[in-house]
Amino acid sequence: MNTVYSEFYNATSAYFDNPFLHIPKQATAAYQQGPVDLTYNETLDQVSVYSARYAGAGYGLGQRVALVLENRAAFFLHFLALNRLGVSIVPINAEHPHEAIAHIISHSDSCLIVTLPEHKKKLDASINLVGREIAVMETDRFEHIPHAGIEPHSGVPDKSTEAALLYTSGTTGYPKGCILSNEYFLTIGDWYVNLGCYCELESGRERLITPLPLVHMNALCTSTMGMIMSGGCVIQLDRFHAGNWWETVRAAKATCAHFLGVMPAILLNIPGSPADDFHKQVKFGLCSGTDPKHHEKFEKRFGFPLIEGWAMTETGTVTAIIAQHEPRYIGTRCIGKPSKNMEYRLLDEEGQDVNGGEPGELLVRATGENPRRGFFSGYLKNAEETEKVWKGGWFHTGDVMRVNEDGYLHFVDRRKNIIRRSGENISAVEVEAVLFQNAMVANCAVTPVYDELRGEEVSACIILSENVPAGQETAEKIFTFCKDRMIYYKVPGYYLFLSELPISATQKIQRGEVKKLAGVLVENNECTDLRKLKVRNPR
Repeated sequence: MNTVYSEFYNATSAYFDNPFLHIPKQATAAYQQGPVDLTYNETLDQVSVYSARYAGAGYGLGQRVALVLENRAAFFLHFLALNRLGVSIVPINAEHPHEAIAHIISHSDSCLIVTLPEHKKKLDASINLVGREIAVMETDRFEHIPHAGIEPHSGVPDKSTEAALLYTSGTTGYPKGCILSNEYFLTIGDWYVNLGCYCELESGRERLITPLPLVHMNALCTSTMGMIMSGGCVIQLDRFHAGNWWETVRAAKATCAHFLGVMPAILLNIPGSPADDFHKQVKFGLCSGTDPKHHEKFEKRFGFPLIEGWAMTETGTVTAIIAQHEPRYIGTRCIGKPSKNMEYRLLDEEGQDVNGGEPGELLVRATGENPRRGFFSGYLKNAEETEKVWKGGWFHTGDVMRVNEDGYLHFVDRRKNIIRRSGENISAVEVEAVLFQNAMVANCAVTPVYDELRGEEVSACIILSENVPAGQETAEKIFTFCKDRMIYYKVPGYYLFLSELPISATQKIQRGEVKKLAGVLVENNECTDLRKLKVRNPR
């Protein structure tokens, strides 16, 4: 068995009494007093009980179970128990609106939803939109687990078995379901433990702190598998709390940390302290999308290297690029040197290879006979889109890079209609689809604009319907309309009311021109700025 569970079982044999999971008290305040601490053996004991209960209720190979469990210990326990049986998990963010949750439930064909009790009512409302019955089990009622309702496949799980279905924003419509196999997870863990240099992991000694959500690849796959396959401890926070971040890092005895590009910017804004230097405790921080002007300042102040890297949910880590050794070209958007396990090309908009130093879209694939080795297994129920991104035998990332004379890649821009805000990928088309439902909007185009704190912010260029006045009041009405229909971070922060949009000769919106125009208007304050209204949805 080459599965996530089998790797955890092997780790337990080697690191029996070592800590596997620590959730600090700051992250558990909403539901219990004190922290969560589980050793490998304690975790395995609970996972064994859970998997037996699932098996007894008819769960097994080939089924999917949705998890609405936030960043809690229950997520790890249910994931490992289900993986042991060959059941794929479908992580769901409870902060999504009913329609988005209904889409994931329906599209994934989940046969059960496991949820925290506080999300039950919202899930019931989402299920009503699905149009079919689906069992919901609250975590405090696990002794009454509903029967699966469908028969599992025969056989035993192996490396090709689907371990998770992770929904990620695409360039069109609703998020697409990325099928992630056990091999995908194990490849990520193997990559992490063999990185070396600044990112050297010592077996049985590391404590990795992450505030990132388990509904995303980074926390679900990278930090979890890196620790399992090195016998380390996952320090899982509920989310990022800037005010007590360093206090938590220190108290939890973290030796490495995972960041998003927004986090260094926020932490640098906090007044300095003599206790800021962590060079004797933290070996490295793994990050993506750090603002170049913050990188050196962060390392000098906090005393450890911030390692920039690049990967996508679809690509996993076979083709991950990471600047874990010198030269790192700090102050640029260098993401590192391509590994020996990957091949890459940079293509211009006509599909031709660019000259050295010129920007082009990054195409990647694994070396060897199987160019898709370690990648996602495809988009669920969307073979056409899967083959589209693999056109010509290369995975088309949609990210524009350039390579310097030493062979190091530097991020330039995004060619796809994706906005990267605080680590979240947001589909411009998905936001536009919501805007078009509003009667005040005659036409619109959504585009990213630079944001010093968040990396990028969502901006909406809008042509208003006849007799609708431009201004603050209209912008706030549109903002509220969007906030009621999508998760808070996707809602436009900037509103730019225009008389016309840049259109090509074939009547298509010129995305590049829209982005340039929005950038100029925002910089000149010729817009309505509602970023302060973007707060997390109440639960």
